[in-house]
Amino acid sequence: MKPFAIADTLLESRFFLGTAGYPSPKVLQDAITASGAAVITVGLKRQLTPSASGGAGAALDNSFFQMLKDSGLHLLPNTAGCKTGREAITLAQMAREIFGTNWIKLEVIGDDYTLQPDPIELIRAAEELVKDGFEVFPYCTDDLVTCRRLLDAGCRILMPWGAPIGSGQGLTNPHALRTLRARLPDVPLIVDAGIGSPMDAVQAMQMGYDAVLLNSAVSQAHDPVNMAAAFKLAIQAGRMGFEAGIMARQDMAVPSTQVTGRPFLL
Repeated sequence: MKPFAIADTLLESRFFLGTAGYPSPKVLQDAITASGAAVITVGLKRQLTPSASGGAGAALDNSFFQMLKDSGLHLLPNTAGCKTGREAITLAQMAREIFGTNWIKLEVIGDDYTLQPDPIELIRAAEELVKDGFEVFPYCTDDLVTCRRLLDAGCRILMPWGAPIGSGQGLTNPHALRTLRARLPDVPLIVDAGIGSPMDAVQAMQMGYDAVLLNSAVSQAHDPVNMAAAFKLAIQAGRMGFEAGIMARQDMAVPSTQVTGRPFLL
């Protein structure tokens, strides 16, 4: 596939893969390799050891972090588990020091049941982080107005959900996602959360989305490595279909082989 540019960086893959919940570190490593992903995410808050919880400068005795660093892939730390903008900002600053990247996936959760983002806190935190030099990848809903406010805050990338985190429901509101793509044609858009199967990834890519981020659909599969490979192919196929131009749907049958004007007889 052709490389694509995001956050002033050329990526060889449109697959962003999460790293939580795998059966073992070996399975995670093999899944990352099979996925061909160029970007992997890490939830800093859920991985910090007690020795590191005191501040950004505390020592990290965590082989998991080192494994991700050694992968050579782009790391996208996230602020998963944060419920206030201030908490997310603090965690983002810690992540920048630990991983040496200004990329941050900004999550500020407003509801414990749906894990829906809090738009007010999200926008406030995004604005401050952008001013602090971060490249903010905000996890948001598919609400067009909220997305525009995030762009006004300085975000250059948006990550609308397909469905609630970890639900595997797929794209529950394709109309809203298509609207975002149509109204924000020049903004990199990544479907994040709710993807359940490779079919969902194909659908997102055929809509013209730039990439797909998922975790549970691979880590919770019976065979995470093969599932990672399946998503790799699905994302490639969906993007190729979008670029090739998908035929328009018809209300009635249209014969693919014409039966008039034939130059030969049956």
